[in-house]
Amino acid sequence: MDIFGIFYEDDDQEIIEFLNYQRRTYTIRMRVDHMTLWDDHDFRIRFRISKVVVLQVLDHINDQISSLTDRNHAVTSINKLLLALRFYATGNFLITSGDFLGVSKTTASLIVRDVSIAIAKLRPRFIQMPTTEREISKLQRSFYQIARFPRTIGAIDCTHVKIQNPGGPNAEYFRNRKGYFSINVQTIACPNLKIMDVVARWPGSCHDQTIFKKSQIYYNLINGKWGNSLIVADSGYANSRHLVTPFLNPRNDIEELYNESIIRTRNPVERSYGVLKRRFPVLSLGLRLKLETTQAVIVACCVLHNIACDNNDMDPPALDIVLPENENINIEEQQPEGENARQQLMQEYFVHF
Repeated sequence: MDIFGIFYEDDDQEIIEFLNYQRRTYTIRMRVDHMTLWDDHDFRIRFRISKVVVLQVLDHINDQISSLTDRNHAVTSINKLLLALRFYATGNFLITSGDFLGVSKTTASLIVRDVSIAIAKLRPRFIQMPTTEREISKLQRSFYQIARFPRTIGAIDCTHVKIQNPGGPNAEYFRNRKGYFSINVQTIACPNLKIMDVVARWPGSCHDQTIFKKSQIYYNLINGKWGNSLIVADSGYANSRHLVTPFLNPRNDIEELYNESIIRTRNPVERSYGVLKRRFPVLSLGLRLKLETTQAVIVACCVLHNIACDNNDMDPPALDIVLPENENINIEEQQPEGENARQQLMQEYFVHF
């Protein structure tokens, strides 16, 4: 009796299925050349950034994402980048983005991961706080021209990016006060809506103030890296010597004037979220990826946003969906030191308006 007869006599169905298994026929799908198929307008609608920006990004990451060989109809670097951009632009399932470029869901997942990590590595080059006296002075003048608020070098805030349940014993830390899982992302913006700093590692349950106090920006501020410069924030943060917030209950005209000035001055960070999430709706609609890949996608989108701003690609095409607004929680108690600093700032710059 041969071995196959033994298996049949034992009626081991799993072994029988294994021996009879036939792999699916390998198919090569047609891949469209989207760089030549669409004109500039249609291209921006589908990928949310211009061809010029795409080619610039490709030049930076080509070595990291290119295939080692052309065997087996390997996906080209430009198609890998376009697949990732399509995923950022639609927020759809990976299989949908894969179908758009003619690859499988598994391949699409690997491409999104690799491209996102490669773009995120460009962060030190394209996401920077001011480093020289000239850059600090230029930023302060730019912010002052908005609403005459002095010494400002940045506007800070946080926004939630929805994610799937990450699983594990710490999963509930990612559930925010709205009841869904998210990453609370902190950014600092400048007047032209570029992002100068991004922190994308804290779970949704963490408060904005906690993220700020654990960030490198906080330690640089208290150690005087930018001198007496200020960062403006909303009332979700505690007022201090270097981070200033509005009065929760203004008592006179001077405090009203102070509030109006600081609210208008910090407006760029809110507008930057609007532009960022309109450009890459995946940040608003939610990500169903591994946590590490999700963090890379968030940083990559911020890098792409800054490159687009550098190329005057400021206004992404309109969407047919309504994106949720950013929300904040007020902090009622203020530290005496911070309150004294705010009163001094108000007396020096706003009493004589």
